[in-house]
Amino acid sequence: MWGRRTFLATTALGLLAACGSKFRSYNGPEVTQILIYKGQRKMYLLHGQTAIKTYRIGLGGNPVGDKKVEGDGKTPEGLYYIDRRNPNSSYHLSIGISYPNAADRAEAEALGKKPGGDIFIHGRAKKNKGRGKDWTAGCIAIKDGEMEEVYSMVRVGTPILILP
Repeated sequence: MWGRRTFLATTALGLLAACGSKFRSYNGPEVTQILIYKGQRKMYLLHGQTAIKTYRIGLGGNPVGDKKVEGDGKTPEGLYYIDRRNPNSSYHLSIGISYPNAADRAEAEALGKKPGGDIFIHGRAKKNKGRGKDWTAGCIAIKDGEMEEVYSMVRVGTPILILP
């Protein structure tokens, strides 16, 4: 009898631990592009021309306009790519955006400044809850549970188009 109880208890604990993981699996259609409309505070995960998922987003603390230089608090605009994944992010989970590209670097250099970098789509990491809708240093923020979905769905190399 102890054997059966031990087995059931161990199985139940294993299932609970699996439910608590921030890493999800995804078996749906491939995300072929990410589309961001900064003015609408919306992010769309697309398969071809079809939106698979839509999310409300937070942006940099100075959200209007294109990112030009390091420290301007703006979220970049233009065509980029997802270039890395960070399972150990300080913001729950994150996926990196290929900012700055060559044009961004040249533009900042012409201003005598650095373009900045480390732009991500990331979660809020509970410590940032309640900071308002636009609180990042230029990144795109969504809820932690939503970031778990996005992290499972989006692959390195996925294009991301960020529009005003």
